[in-house]
Amino acid sequence: MPTTGIVFQLLVQRVAVLSLHTSPLAQPGSGDSGGMNVYVRELVSALAQAGVDCTTYTRRTRAEQPDVVQVEPGHRVVHVPAGPFDLTKEQLPGVLTEFGDSVIEHLTHGSPADVLHSNYFLSGLVAHRIKHELDLPFVSTFHTLARVKAEGGDLEPAWRDRAEHEIISCADAILVSCTEEERQFRRLYGNPQGRIEIVAPGVEHAFFAPGDRGGARRALDLALDIPVLLFVGRIQPLKAPDLAVRALAGLQRSDAILLIVGGASGQDGDREMVRLNALIEELGLSGQVRFVPPQPHHILSTYYRAADAVVVPSRSESFGLVALEASACGIPVVASGVGGLLTLVDHGETGYLVPDRDPTMFAHYLREIIDHPTHAAALGARGATRAKRYTWGFAAARLRRTYNDLAVRELVACE
Repeated sequence: MPTTGIVFQLLVQRVAVLSLHTSPLAQPGSGDSGGMNVYVRELVSALAQAGVDCTTYTRRTRAEQPDVVQVEPGHRVVHVPAGPFDLTKEQLPGVLTEFGDSVIEHLTHGSPADVLHSNYFLSGLVAHRIKHELDLPFVSTFHTLARVKAEGGDLEPAWRDRAEHEIISCADAILVSCTEEERQFRRLYGNPQGRIEIVAPGVEHAFFAPGDRGGARRALDLALDIPVLLFVGRIQPLKAPDLAVRALAGLQRSDAILLIVGGASGQDGDREMVRLNALIEELGLSGQVRFVPPQPHHILSTYYRAADAVVVPSRSESFGLVALEASACGIPVVASGVGGLLTLVDHGETGYLVPDRDPTMFAHYLREIIDHPTHAAALGARGATRAKRYTWGFAAARLRRTYNDLAVRELVACE
């Protein structure tokens, strides 16, 4: 009887990863690029390093993009032509068929796969079709879900909810990042026909680790003796940078500054930037808030190390990669008590969780960190120790087992 490892090598050697609306090669923090881009890039690279041959399919958005980018041995990104380059995310449903046709052509005549893994619901719709045309196991990572976003106040169109139901009804496995996300999924969507698997994202500890705050601040031209708060994320209502600004106001510290690292994102991004600047002006914080354009991912570690605290005020969050990276750098996190953040932040141990996204409570906990440096150092040290549990290699190992199990099971039939 073959061992599990041998079964995996025989049955699942090649994975087709779909990331239609945003490329793992894109700069996180701008446009539609964020934690999902990091997730796809790092997780697929970890799979490749474990011996799995991976091809990620993403939509071509610029004429100069090469057809194929070899990221590393066993990991390539294919830029698929589908519609005009400058489509918004809201226009992408119109090119799903064209995108799927090209992927099917590539899979049948160029690079066959043993399993499909989609990221986000748009890719899930394409993967659902390919599953039936090519009879392949189908794994879905949603990253965000319409009903979850609605609970946080961010309403999505009804057709998206119907699309997600279609995917859920036929996916052979649905990946979630933590037990809290699994509970949330089952509460809002019930028990799917396929399996729910917990595969927690990781952090690249070679980049994200405790370091010298003074050196980080000198590198960023920041004063050594002032409180520094940090928000990292796209400028959009979902990420709630306005709440970070209100928390800064609640500190009532004229020497404190807030760094906002990220760019406008989505349909509401530009409007959110206008509203954010108006709020800063209204609260008299013009000299205390500094906008920083999106940074290469590994450079973010310098910003984390320079901060006294990282603020993660999202309305909803399936996982919260920023919170994990900040903790890995030994920096306390003050976060909304939602989604995956409930799993990542141990209240009073590695940082603080704020119920109901109350700006007064955000300010209270930030003051606890700033005014008590010994306590803050202990929070950060515990957070760094806890973050070591999360690695991309471990995530890839969990995912390999999931792929392997699906290869020997009967596929889910659509309801």
